[in-house]
Amino acid sequence: MKKNLAPYLTAAGLLIFVAVFAEFLTPLDPYAQNLNGALTEPNATNLLGTDRYGRDVLSRVIVGSQTTLCASLLLLATISIVGSLIGAVCGLSGGRLDIFFMRLSDIFLAFPQMVFAIAAAGALGGGLLNAAAALAIIGWPKYARISRGLVLAIRAMPYLDAAKMAGSSSTKILFAHVLPNIAGPLLVTATLDLGTIIMELAGLSFLGLGAQPPTAEWGAMMNNGRSMLQTAPWVILAPGTAIFITVATFNLLGDKLRDFFAQRSSN
Repeated sequence: MKKNLAPYLTAAGLLIFVAVFAEFLTPLDPYAQNLNGALTEPNATNLLGTDRYGRDVLSRVIVGSQTTLCASLLLLATISIVGSLIGAVCGLSGGRLDIFFMRLSDIFLAFPQMVFAIAAAGALGGGLLNAAAALAIIGWPKYARISRGLVLAIRAMPYLDAAKMAGSSSTKILFAHVLPNIAGPLLVTATLDLGTIIMELAGLSFLGLGAQPPTAEWGAMMNNGRSMLQTAPWVILAPGTAIFITVATFNLLGDKLRDFFAQRSSN
């Protein structure tokens, strides 16, 4: 099973590597304009052509991975950690705290996620940070619900009773016994969710509510090239293909991780 998982981990690791070291991997300056070379077809110098300002599309796609993927990973880490902690605490403690956060999560889950994100990002004034904040506001309840459900399933396990009898504090029980035992399903959910977050951030940027020019970001690049789909299709196809490959990679990785943890739990 680990051998089947390795290619997907390698592909995901390669994408993250490109995003982290994007500035060192670009063949040309992604922000250098050359109006005389605007909308140049793919060639030996500009492998993916140039955009309307003569900027190298390949370099902008590579740098755009840093903006899109790193922002998505940071957003995912925030909502998954915060939501999982809230859900785990609610599942362990119960009472008014549990009721408050679960009713709050019900309110957020009642709204279509992308519609709420568009409204929140618009109210906050646009920009990548505000777009991420809008998605974070609507994103944490999902992990809180999943985490709480997993904790309720293991709350009566003998090893938790033994930890309580041994005098372990609630904090120690949470971090030493509860979270490690629910980490697998949460990791699978987060991996599968990464593709959705990438598309949502790119979608907000495509609508002008995310990354602002001249920042290289895949959704913003597609927005800039949408009017040239017939005359210069490479301008919009390059970032679109990057989104497709990245989302597909992490979705496939999530599926393989789900199979991996399911096999471990059955053994």
